[in-house]
Amino acid sequence: MSLTRKERMKLAVTHQPVDRIPTQINYTPGMGQIMAEYFNVAVDELPAFLGNHMIRVDTDYPGVLSEDGKVKFDWWGVGFDTQEEGYFAAVSPLAENNDLDSYPWPDPNDSNLLLGAEKIIKEKGDEYFITPNFGFVLFERAWTLRGFEQFFLDMATDPVFTGELFDRIVDIQLTLINRYIDLGVAGGYFGDDYGAQKNLLFSPRMWRKYIKPRLAKLFAPFVERGMPILMHSDGQIQKILPDLVEIGLTTLNPVQPEVLDHNWLVENFEGKLAFYGGVSTQTSLPYGTPAEVKTAVSDAIKVLAPNNTGMLVAPSHRMMSDIPMENVAAMLEAFKELG
Repeated sequence: MSLTRKERMKLAVTHQPVDRIPTQINYTPGMGQIMAEYFNVAVDELPAFLGNHMIRVDTDYPGVLSEDGKVKFDWWGVGFDTQEEGYFAAVSPLAENNDLDSYPWPDPNDSNLLLGAEKIIKEKGDEYFITPNFGFVLFERAWTLRGFEQFFLDMATDPVFTGELFDRIVDIQLTLINRYIDLGVAGGYFGDDYGAQKNLLFSPRMWRKYIKPRLAKLFAPFVERGMPILMHSDGQIQKILPDLVEIGLTTLNPVQPEVLDHNWLVENFEGKLAFYGGVSTQTSLPYGTPAEVKTAVSDAIKVLAPNNTGMLVAPSHRMMSDIPMENVAAMLEAFKELG
């Protein structure tokens, strides 16, 4: 059978037969430039060249640079360090002021906010599996606004303020979610990190108190329509995975092999969760040989997709510029062999 990337993706994440496992490669802007030069393709042509199946659409807010160019402020007013290849919140606008009524919250009803997303969905929605990009959706959004240490103190000592901040975020995100669904996205994509390498950042009890019921509200519009929900959540989140499945999660990312044991995932969630990722950006891709990268791809598929479905194979995280291009080429070869 000949499937579009969208069809293949929808079938795979719902554990139905596919012609081959779908693939995805995400990367930082810096790594994108390096790959474009190496493979001699334009930067905007990279996703198609790499064989990606999913497109994440975002708001049209361009960001505002500080005068020295070292900080870029996002739609919510959080300033991120532009000299980092990852994400470092350098400015948390609510760090010194917890007056939520006086804060200039972004307007999710802005008529110009999703024009770019609408255009992409119209042009590519038949071929690609398109989702809204709700990275930093709830907990991460709260702590970037308030400051990492301060927000942990808030959760421990000020449950009223903590709940109000979370609820403000949920209201804005829900408005955006419904707008994206009306535009015709194929599913939901969320990002919210709850774990470090060895354990959760907070107790399961605290997560269930503050985050679970609000995350369920954000999942609900997709659950009600029977749409897949993909979520990136770093770290050792084993203790709350059953909760995430309970509220509607269908596909887990990044399934990093150093953190969540792949065999354990399949033993406990086969048929309940699809898996997105699996190829380590911590060890195999930056430090392995090309042969070891190919083995990492085949091993991830062998364990996480024993029935040759239920998976979107990918690097566990956005690829950064520490990954040798020979290893990227080896991963692409392994991906092509899937077909």
